[in-house]
Amino acid sequence: MSIGAGAFVAGSTPTDEEHPMTEYLPTPRTLVDGLAMVESGRWRDGRLWFAHWGVGEVLAVDPAVDPDGRAEVMASGPARMGWSIAWLPDGRLVTTGDAITRHEPDGTLTTLRAQGANEIAVDPAGHVYVDGFDGAFGDGGWPDPGWIDLLAPDGSWRRVAEDIHFPNGMVITPDGATLVVAESTAGRLTAFDIADDGSLTGRRVWADGLGPDGIAIDAEGGIWTQTGDTRTFTGDPASPAGACVRVLDGGEITHRVETDLPCFACALGGPDGRSLFLLCNEWAGIEEAVAVQARRSARVLVTEVPR
Repeated sequence: MSIGAGAFVAGSTPTDEEHPMTEYLPTPRTLVDGLAMVESGRWRDGRLWFAHWGVGEVLAVDPAVDPDGRAEVMASGPARMGWSIAWLPDGRLVTTGDAITRHEPDGTLTTLRAQGANEIAVDPAGHVYVDGFDGAFGDGGWPDPGWIDLLAPDGSWRRVAEDIHFPNGMVITPDGATLVVAESTAGRLTAFDIADDGSLTGRRVWADGLGPDGIAIDAEGGIWTQTGDTRTFTGDPASPAGACVRVLDGGEITHRVETDLPCFACALGGPDGRSLFLLCNEWAGIEEAVAVQARRSARVLVTEVPR
């Protein structure tokens, strides 16, 4: 499952002193509120789609048509935390969770794989990647390092990467050549080269000293990710509750935006791809997750990214 802002971040956190040219984005405004817990934001067909955790819904909202944020239920999802959404090349929706499920056009559900997964990403060639870990989470410790699997159309799969420290959000670079995964408990983004057959090779660090969870990539190849200098990680009440930065391959941070709740995930969209959506939730540890969801305090925020 995705752990949101609750991960331990190894290593040092980049600071403004180390990145003096960092540009701050405008203060985000609320697009949707009154939600249980939100994750896995995706822009598709002129809408922001996202997973509504604890409720079991896939929601979508069109900021242009409904700026007040009345989200529409588009499909069902697992009534639990720790699942994501993506689309196959033919347009069918897939949800992860306890199993990997394909949503057929007539509304029926097909189990692609009984073994579940956390995040999912599909590259331009149609390769479907899912990540996750084996073992329990929330029993006083972190699970063992996890994996990335390549899922075939018939539901068969093969493992293409291992030793991923709490595998979380994944993105594919615009040229389809590189997959980047968030290793949440290691505080880093890790990159792989994508081979023609979907294999992952050439493992390397894209950036570290972060607090990555659900991530997004822009048309220029910059990755938007959560930082490790927020209140959850530092324990300092003077730290921001949430923050999201744009980081380039190699670790240079170019932009930053702060939020008044921990930011679990982000997505880019809008007519020109310059709207940055921030999916924000309260976080008081996994043991308080049910109580947090009952408070319906989660929000989707939006700000604008400069050209």
